[in-house]
Amino acid sequence: MFQLFKKKTGQPGLALAAVVDGRCIPLEEVSDPVFAGKALGDGVAIVPEDCVIAAPCDGTVSMLAETLHAFGMTRDDGLELMVHIGIDTVALQGEGFEALVAQGASVKKGDPMIRFDAAFMKEKGIDMTTMLILLNPAQYQTKMLAGGQQVKKSVDTVIECSR
Repeated sequence: MFQLFKKKTGQPGLALAAVVDGRCIPLEEVSDPVFAGKALGDGVAIVPEDCVIAAPCDGTVSMLAETLHAFGMTRDDGLELMVHIGIDTVALQGEGFEALVAQGASVKKGDPMIRFDAAFMKEKGIDMTTMLILLNPAQYQTKMLAGGQQVKKSVDTVIECSR
């Protein structure tokens, strides 16, 4: 029944899918003030129930952080986005993360990008809320979706953006 209210991924290239299974929340609810204040850009966050982060759309991996806690992508139409996994995870210096893709790779929506060790993160007390941030949103019309809803990785649209 609740599936009736969920927005499914529509036209490829216009929709950004959930990067992980979990509960989608507005950026303003993230515990880190940099993300909550949208200093890096607008987007959504997902409190993960899974440990594999997937590509939200087709594109190129434009940046893979040395610490593996974040990656950037560029869509063919020029949309730039960043996925940041967890709060203050840069301090782990890559411990607990595994890259499943290389910088410069072409990826498809749903391709596995990074895996994290959920037990390790829990043991360290790390908040694994994962942010999907649009880095150049001024060039696009955007609509944030699925706030407060359970989302399924690669299935549910969390952001619609088009020129």
